[in-house]
Amino acid sequence: MTQPALDFVIAALEKIRESNGRWPRASRTTLALLQTVPAAVPPGVTAESQKRDKADLLAAVRERVNACTQCAHLACSRTQTVFGVGNPDADLMFIGEAPGADEDQQGEPFVGRAGQLLTKILSAMNFARQDVYIANILKCRPDMPAGSFGNRPPTPAEMQTCRPFLIEQIDIIKPNVLVALGAVAVEGLLGTRGTMRDLRGRWHTYNGIPLMITYHPAYLLRNQAPSEKRKVWEDMLQVMERLERPISERQRNYFL
Repeated sequence: MTQPALDFVIAALEKIRESNGRWPRASRTTLALLQTVPAAVPPGVTAESQKRDKADLLAAVRERVNACTQCAHLACSRTQTVFGVGNPDADLMFIGEAPGADEDQQGEPFVGRAGQLLTKILSAMNFARQDVYIANILKCRPDMPAGSFGNRPPTPAEMQTCRPFLIEQIDIIKPNVLVALGAVAVEGLLGTRGTMRDLRGRWHTYNGIPLMITYHPAYLLRNQAPSEKRKVWEDMLQVMERLERPISERQRNYFL
């Protein structure tokens, strides 16, 4: 509420009190709503300047991530950290579990086969990668034994250590909707475990932000069943509806 508007409300309440000799009353709900009205943007502050401010704040967090050695085994094995990528002022933020080999080499999340599928999903939603923000629970690739291939999931201790960086990212970006990709991302974000069958497809919340849980794109690469792909797409339709994005009939009938 702006100061002139607040002054007007106070003056009106004073008149009510003077006219009947009783203090005006307001319900707890009304008081709560008044307290949660967003503050007016100061004069001269534009959307572009706010976006630059967020980018600067994210850059400062990135520097601390780059220098982090709290997980000594990961700091020794990584090629580089994988912080996050996208629009600092995004309405929609995706959270995965940890970088893989491709991400470790390129320093960007979701650039391998799973990332290419995520980009396809975004395109079907009429989003470009640069429109959203993409990050992982872990900023380093989980180390693998010498001679081993593939990826391993992060441990609870690793996720707990790295989680504060992700929380800072979310607090800076302030997305309108979060999407957690896979059960590991859910555990790292919410600290709870569960089956994807029970978790996905319905709304949860993280710190007041609507959270949609869906399958990780890597799962769809392993399980090519049309029914599983359709589940993910139905989850994304819910995301689009929550963001009040237009949805065409073709999109409603789409299969990944």
